Amino acid sequence: MAAVAPSCSMDSAALPVHRQSTGHLMRQPPAAGEAIEKSTSAVQAASLTFTDLSFSAMLPGGEKKTILEPCSGHFEPGQLVAIMGPSGCGKSTLLDMLAMKKTAPYSGDVFVNGRPRDPMLFQRIAAYVGQEDQMPAHWKVREALEFNTTLKRQPGIAASSRKATARFIDNLLEAFGLTGVAETYVGGAQVRGISGGQRRRVTLARGVAAQASLLFCDEPTSGLSATDAELCVKALRVVAKRLNVLTLVVIHQPRREVAELFDTLVLLTSNPGRMAYFGPMGQASSYMETCGYPVPAHACGTDFYLDLLTPGSELDASDALVAAFATHQKLGLAEIIDEALAVQGRTAREMLLAAQEQALQGKQGASASSARLGPYAVPFGSQVQTLLRRKMLLTLRNPGAIGTQLAMPATMGVVLGTVFQGIGNHAFGIAQLQFVFILLTMLSLQSLPLMPLLIEERVFMKLETSERLYREAAHILSTLCVTVPLSLLGATVQTLIIYGFAQLPLDYLPTILGWTLLLFFLFDALFQCVAAAAPDGEQAMTMATPFLVIFMLFNGLVVTRATAPFFLRWIFEISPTSYALQSIVLMMADDADSNGKLLVAGMGYKHGENLKGIIVIACMTAVLRLLQVLALKYLN
Repeated sequence: MAAVAPSCSMDSAALPVHRQSTGHLMRQPPAAGEAIEKSTSAVQAASLTFTDLSFSAMLPGGEKKTILEPCSGHFEPGQLVAIMGPSGCGKSTLLDMLAMKKTAPYSGDVFVNGRPRDPMLFQRIAAYVGQEDQMPAHWKVREALEFNTTLKRQPGIAASSRKATARFIDNLLEAFGLTGVAETYVGGAQVRGISGGQRRRVTLARGVAAQASLLFCDEPTSGLSATDAELCVKALRVVAKRLNVLTLVVIHQPRREVAELFDTLVLLTSNPGRMAYFGPMGQASSYMETCGYPVPAHACGTDFYLDLLTPGSELDASDALVAAFATHQKLGLAEIIDEALAVQGRTAREMLLAAQEQALQGKQGASASSARLGPYAVPFGSQVQTLLRRKMLLTLRNPGAIGTQLAMPATMGVVLGTVFQGIGNHAFGIAQLQFVFILLTMLSLQSLPLMPLLIEERVFMKLETSERLYREAAHILSTLCVTVPLSLLGATVQTLIIYGFAQLPLDYLPTILGWTLLLFFLFDALFQCVAAAAPDGEQAMTMATPFLVIFMLFNGLVVTRATAPFFLRWIFEISPTSYALQSIVLMMADDADSNGKLLVAGMGYKHGENLKGIIVIACMTAVLRLLQVLALKYLN
């Protein structure tokens, strides 16, 4: 039997060809038997070749388990490829390796246009749609598509009009059946929004919005109805054919109408993952029949293929089909791969320059040299601007976020102010010391309730930064520009309310307010650093508690230098609350009577350490911010 070679498309000479505009085709996608003409504004062509890709995982007992045995293949630009197989066959693993999303070590090589994949620029020409739909709950559907379009736009798209971009997004919304919910919140566990199926389609539409040359989709139809799944795959087919995008889709048992939309089928079997078929979707049934496994009448071909490839099933023929692949297809596929690697096309850098030239044709004074050739499509300033706009909108739409940072501190200020009302009219003593300690403690905890929100934001930040939409530093800076001013305002209001109730002299206010805000900045950095490093909210609280306890104990009031164990006295040198409490108490003691001065003398405080305390707090804050960036980049 001759090898079944992968084909780029169906025979367009025998099919009616659709020459309508891209927008019309997106709104009314043609059926499987109708060819689609490539647009003159199609993206730069990118073929994908892989050789001997394999992956093994280490089990907890130290045993090595093979997930995917070495496999090879080649895809031409503009193909719509289905990767199928039973659970555990390694189909998602294969997709992740091809998309450069696999963080664990694996073997094999991947080539784009016959050249080794460029690790720095690959994400500029590729887009990935994962299995999970992680997006901010208070985001609107249209805003989600605009976000990806803005941050991962291809060269030259920035020069196009806003009206053209808006039309493209409108077409995407209609193609994926989202026009009716374009202004609706994405929603989540606590926020009412679109349905789970609609959320899945938004995730898929975000991947398409990048207009990349390569599109990888990991089970994009999971959770969708059969009708919605067909709608989405039809839209992907239009994207693949009209825009010349090579689209690889991991899909689980599509119905016949959906399967017929694909050009190429890759079949894997499990335990371990091995390739059993690589070729045109339309020739899969005849290939199976030649191997001795004809598709039963009235049966769905893809269902039958999975029955054959599932080890232990009643129709299990996985070993026989793997052997047939090695005999009939592997050699022919190797020849196709060799031919593809012998003809080298454009590099990723050349593709970006060519896209810029294509977009700027006919424009006076335009030059392709202006194309950005780094890993990010837009400069850092534009990243911050886009993220800042999203963060402000999400914060204003979330009553809980505003309440946590403004309403709660004001309420606590009134409660604590009532407790310490009028202590400024009494002689300096234990009550004043308790007042200062409680005030500093409450201000230190100002950002603690934000940790769960920061961890939630970190989840979709990780997905977006893996797509090279923006840098981790841009996320941190935009977050700081919104959360810090709000929390700072809340801390200031709380301090002023408590201070007003306490009726302390106004001369003390600048010193007390200054130190409380310094502590706020430090502990805000601490909690954000912990939120960046901790796997979840519970562990974040566990990690933050020791720092809070140590700094609250070693402050000269609860534990003094004299009472502290000798080997722990060094903690006072780095305890921010110790410096703050020391400065405020010594200032208040200057106006105290002899009993007050005697009380302060027993606390072991030293004059002249204000500058030292400010430097220590500033350095600790800077270190924590740096650790936050590293944690966001390399952890979780």
